[in-house]
Amino acid sequence: MSDVLTRIIAVKREEIAASRQTKPIEVLQRDGAAQPVRDFVGALRAKHASGLPAVIAEAKKASPSKGLIRDPFEPAQISASYQRHGAACMSVLTDNTFFQGSAADLTAARNACELPVLRKDFMVDAYQLHEARAMGADCILLIAAALEPAQMRDFEALAHSLNMAVLVEVHSREELDVALTLKTPLVGINNRNLRTFEVTLDTTLGMLRDIPDDRIVVTESGILRPADVDRMRGAGVDTFLVGEAFMRAADPGAELARLFFSE
Repeated sequence: MSDVLTRIIAVKREEIAASRQTKPIEVLQRDGAAQPVRDFVGALRAKHASGLPAVIAEAKKASPSKGLIRDPFEPAQISASYQRHGAACMSVLTDNTFFQGSAADLTAARNACELPVLRKDFMVDAYQLHEARAMGADCILLIAAALEPAQMRDFEALAHSLNMAVLVEVHSREELDVALTLKTPLVGINNRNLRTFEVTLDTTLGMLRDIPDDRIVVTESGILRPADVDRMRGAGVDTFLVGEAFMRAADPGAELARLFFSE
């Protein structure tokens, strides 16, 4: 595990301990049960069925490696723009300490659109899954580098019991082997090295042959130009998680359309 990831997880555990004191898990379970669920996997497959790339468009204010990315940051306007320009789903950063995100960002984004929404955060405790459902998340992220295989299986089972989809994120073949033992069809390949923060699309391309056809491969990070999209689609990858390229544009949704749907 990288030093950055180790530090993030340590902070995350402190935050969870504090949250348990102010909002007991029973409250989260009650709030989560009242939230209708949107079909995350179904939304991706609907795009594929129509011959289009499925874009999980991300709302992200900042990151540890890039600092402040978008200011002002208006999740509701961003999500409405994404829906208008053809996104399949949304991803919203909810980590505050490192990404300046919040649960309120996810809720605001989801309330302003009809897209299924991924809670993008560092999930290390079952409490966070109940928290995700309570804020309206339809899908959670499990980062293989941050979890033991048994934890991943337990979290996946809990997420599915809460009717949330699971995107499992890998960066190496060893992590991929573990991810493929899970039931989820969603396998995200992060093209960013979590130790060096270098990005190469070869990370996704190098793992494709080891992934069964019944899985949906989500390429993450490094999609910046139409040529990157063409390269991935030429290799059979039709699902993309993109954030920074959209966040740096005046109109995130218009940039999505330019990158993925311009002739």
